[in-house]
Amino acid sequence: MNWGYKILIVYLAFVAGIVVLVFKSSNEKIDLVTPDYYAKELKHQNRIDAIKRTNALSSKVKFEIVNNTLIITLPAVFNEKDLTGEVLLYRPSDNGKDIKKDFTTSNSTTAIVLPSGINGAYELQIDWNDAGRAYYFEEKIFL
Repeated sequence: MNWGYKILIVYLAFVAGIVVLVFKSSNEKIDLVTPDYYAKELKHQNRIDAIKRTNALSSKVKFEIVNNTLIITLPAVFNEKDLTGEVLLYRPSDNGKDIKKDFTTSNSTTAIVLPSGINGAYELQIDWNDAGRAYYFEEKIFL
């Protein structure tokens, strides 16, 4: 085999490798953090204000997991107030495992039953409203 054939074999192997990489990368699943990221970005200042309001509270949001149930206790200042909100357990590695629940409470406590087999790293995001004022809490947790 002369050197011309060796160069041809190396070149064809290189081209085949590039074709394989292009094929694999086109089949890779890519999840956006949120499908409507642009609209959420426009509302980012509202989120910053909600975080500041939450941090200014005298007590903090508490949560615990008991028997596959996530129990969330909002600060005591919200006791006996009618609150509405949303809890999102965001899974950065797989958006198919995100858990999103709306809640209403009058005693500042809410519970969410967790499905089995959702072990992993999550971001707990709690968004709630009291008399038109938005509050937001976020923390990384491991289930």
